[in-house]
Amino acid sequence: MSDSKTCHSLHIFLLISLLPIFVWSLIEPYDLFTWVLEALPVIIGLAILIPLYNRFRLTTLTYLLIWLHAIILLIGAHYTYARMPLFNWIQDAFELSRNHYDRLGHFMQGFVPAIIAREVLLRTSPLRKGKWLFFIVVCICLAISAAYELFEALVAVTCADGAVDFLAIQGDIWDTQNDMAFCLAGAVLSLLLLGRVHDSLLLRQTRKDF
Repeated sequence: MSDSKTCHSLHIFLLISLLPIFVWSLIEPYDLFTWVLEALPVIIGLAILIPLYNRFRLTTLTYLLIWLHAIILLIGAHYTYARMPLFNWIQDAFELSRNHYDRLGHFMQGFVPAIIAREVLLRTSPLRKGKWLFFIVVCICLAISAAYELFEALVAVTCADGAVDFLAIQGDIWDTQNDMAFCLAGAVLSLLLLGRVHDSLLLRQTRKDF
């Protein structure tokens, strides 16, 4: 089987394997309104990626990261980020002040979009590998994080009764700043750890056009 067909099969598997997780997430969530808000990025992402697949196919690394991020979002949507059972256990076991699952979510909010933004910029703009690309990608991730925090604020103002579970502040007065700091850390770490692997996959995709 060619690399192109192998990658295509893997992409289809990622999509199909996400569907039962999506359905599970929707079955009796802790709060349906919170589920809609938390799962919305997954729904929007799929609505964009599926129609664009044949015209602008991303690298397998990028699809794997998106798949992982979608799972984290759907789990958070089902339980709410302050009630994820595994992180409740971690909180109790290590006597932490809060459930930190939302911190993982915000870390991934930087880690995954960093590679997405990097790929789109390298393939559609004059930017090339280097410090400026690194800086701009990190700025894009921080902009996404800031936009999400503004969206949370809008929900808090317009839907006060249903916003507590969505915000998942858990008594942290610096929650917004900490969320953005975790996004920043995720973006920087993603570029440092995955940049060379991503370059290799981009080169291979250019050569073999898969």
